Amino acid sequence: MLKLQDLTKAYRTDEVETVALNNVNIEIETGEFVAIMGPSGCGKSTLLNIIGMLDTPSSGHYFFKDEDVAGYSESQLGVIRKQHIGFIFQSFNLIDELTVAENIELALLYHDIPAAERRERVAAVMDKVGIAHRAKHMPSQLSGGQQQRVAVARAVVGNQSMILADEPTGNLDTAHGQEVMEMLQKLNEEGTTIVMVTHSPSHADYARRTINLLDGHVVTESMRSKI
Repeated sequence: MLKLQDLTKAYRTDEVETVALNNVNIEIETGEFVAIMGPSGCGKSTLLNIIGMLDTPSSGHYFFKDEDVAGYSESQLGVIRKQHIGFIFQSFNLIDELTVAENIELALLYHDIPAAERRERVAAVMDKVGIAHRAKHMPSQLSGGQQQRVAVARAVVGNQSMILADEPTGNLDTAHGQEVMEMLQKLNEEGTTIVMVTHSPSHADYARRTINLLDGHVVTESMRSKI
């Protein structure tokens, strides 16, 4: 699905250059579940932002579905991002003034989808993640685990082929964190490619492959044996 080749990302000020990613080479196949780990400041979030086309590399290549998108404009990246990529964040990023159903439907408003079909998709995805009974509730009326379920539903309602999750369990207790991980695992088993940044070794174990970063470099990769 994607390939990063000799990819570098540097941030420059008048006095300092900080290299966040240095000569990174990664391939992720369609249908994989990949965890990205490493200490704070090692480049994990920068890598996820580039994969998600929220940021662009300073040099190197990024092939997404065989297209080198490294030099694409923001408008070009936005079209690809809208069609193929869903995001799940640690902080949920729900809109407090919208109901659960409205928060999920918001992800479809940028697509040319009739209102009736939008409602059908929202209903189906709420049922899928076990949040249908909370459709008319506001985010403030939900637990953290329930809010993250809404965030997962919003990420997948557009039938995106890849989900990027940045510390999706970081604000959750152990039980709710496990629920979210099991949900991501189920989505992966149904064919969705998942790339997840995490500090948790136990949550990384849900992934088929773990990539470890240090100081902007890929230092190790490991595969989990199939059960």
